[in-house]
Amino acid sequence: MASPSAHERSAPGTVSPESAAREPQAAGPDAGVNATWAFTLGSIVFFFVVIDALLVLDLTAAYRATGSAAALVLVLAVLVASAVQIRFCWFLRLQASPGNAWFAALVAPAMLAWVIGFTQPASSLLAAIPLWLAGSLLTCFAPKSRQWLLIALAAAITLAPIVVHWPAGFTIPDNMYGSNLWLVAVYSAAMPFMLRASLWWWGVVTRLDESRRVAAELAVAQERLRFASDLHDIQGHHLQVIALKSELAERMLDLDPAAAAAQVHEIRLIAKQALEETRSLVAGLREVALEDELENAREVLSLAGTECTLQLESAPSDARVQRALALTVREGTTNILRHSNASRAAITLRHTNGACELELTNNGAMGSGSATAGSGLAGSGLAGLTSRVEEIGGTLSHELRADEFSLRVRVPARVTNVSTLGGVNA
Repeated sequence: MASPSAHERSAPGTVSPESAAREPQAAGPDAGVNATWAFTLGSIVFFFVVIDALLVLDLTAAYRATGSAAALVLVLAVLVASAVQIRFCWFLRLQASPGNAWFAALVAPAMLAWVIGFTQPASSLLAAIPLWLAGSLLTCFAPKSRQWLLIALAAAITLAPIVVHWPAGFTIPDNMYGSNLWLVAVYSAAMPFMLRASLWWWGVVTRLDESRRVAAELAVAQERLRFASDLHDIQGHHLQVIALKSELAERMLDLDPAAAAAQVHEIRLIAKQALEETRSLVAGLREVALEDELENAREVLSLAGTECTLQLESAPSDARVQRALALTVREGTTNILRHSNASRAAITLRHTNGACELELTNNGAMGSGSATAGSGLAGSGLAGLTSRVEEIGGTLSHELRADEFSLRVRVPARVTNVSTLGGVNA
């Protein structure tokens, strides 16, 4: 069971503008996905930076040892290839073709370094690694059926300098490269597998996020269908009765005007009743059991991808108190669906000192959870809910801390001498 929010307010009320200004900006609905991509991209870029840095250091050491112009051009080519590779990593998010110009920019400096490496046997393997890294990136944009073929081709081209220079006695001076060669070789060999694993994980995250969005849309659609069904039940029945009585009054108008007038009177009463019930429905004030509303809230939030826990004591016996709490649950659930990217929520009902306190908390608030409170729309949002709670002697408070939003209602366990909740102004 989820515990109540740790940020209890000492007195009912809303968050002041000064407090809200001090709160950090809440994350938007895509914050989790963007953070996952930032971590994935950072990991990929880290591998490239480490490998390219070691390559540049080793090749710079070779240039200092030989002082040849070819070694200098090789260092510059590897630097350009490294910069393009790191920039190219940003295209991996969508895995859509960045264009032939970018592909050429990725391959050209790496190919130049590979060609220069043939003239310097000691540097040929390191000079070929940028081409291997470029090939690893290219495979991410190739059809799945050809990816392993491209990896094998890139490996063959990378190892070609060793095959060519082997008969002449291919050696690597220890004083030039030290142990960095083995580190570069291991990291480079793992690069295509690391890229495939990272992109597979990113694909899983995007599919989960898409599923969450679809579930949220289905939850909203389900609520709309429920509302439409309730409206149909009310209006369909009353309109059918009105139509029948109108037809009867029309037939009796010449035969029995008094009976026709009685039917018209009944039609007026039925229309008035339909109007009152429609107002109650729109305001969310139909008689609904608190237990049913709580279970409906948990079901709807679960469909939207929010883990909802209930921590409940016994429901109050007063019907008007139950109605107010049920309306609070409904409004709070709607706020969570519309104004948050919640992964967890909790609903707590407790009894203290002859009063009932209902609290809804959720994470992932987007900073607009209290927007309805100040909307000025009578009969809707938190403003309308506040007025109805106050009608039975209760209080409502809501609070936003970081990304956690809490809605708290405290009402007396039994209501006496207060107006009912059904009075809604037209």
